[in-house]
Amino acid sequence: MEGILATVEVKNGNGRYYPRELWEREIDKFITKIQQNTTESCGELDHPDSQVVNLKNVSHNINSIWWDGDNIMGKIEILPTPSGNILKSLIDSGITVGVSSRGMGSVKQMGETLEVQEDFELLCWDFVSTPSNPGSWMYAEGKHTMNESLNTGIKEYAKVNEIIREILCAHGSCPLF
Repeated sequence: MEGILATVEVKNGNGRYYPRELWEREIDKFITKIQQNTTESCGELDHPDSQVVNLKNVSHNINSIWWDGDNIMGKIEILPTPSGNILKSLIDSGITVGVSSRGMGSVKQMGETLEVQEDFELLCWDFVSTPSNPGSWMYAEGKHTMNESLNTGIKEYAKVNEIIREILCAHGSCPLF
């Protein structure tokens, strides 16, 4: 599978803004993880509330990552694990899945946007039902279509996500993202 993993310098559905320099630093680190072919380039099916990738929940491995303008692109291998088999079944059934970065760090309120700060550390990318990054939908190689009804759901989800973010981040700090 391949597609957009993240887009730099845009406000995402969670109200977060990631500066280019931050992503460049983290992508350089992640490329090293891929080259070393360790479990650090793996991800899970759904975001857990954890700062580590739980190996019994791994569904995929990121095989390559590259820049395409402001988009961080990736090629992902679905693994024959229990979570990977669930993911494969969804995809084989024609369901488009999203991908979302998981990391830790602080944010700074800048008007209606939360700017991700220098202490951000990218942990991995997980497959999710609704990604906060615009366009982070994964497709089987050669397929690049999306169900039109999905676009409406993304907008509604983003609004709900914004309300939740406002509640959780009201005091200047946000939980793990």
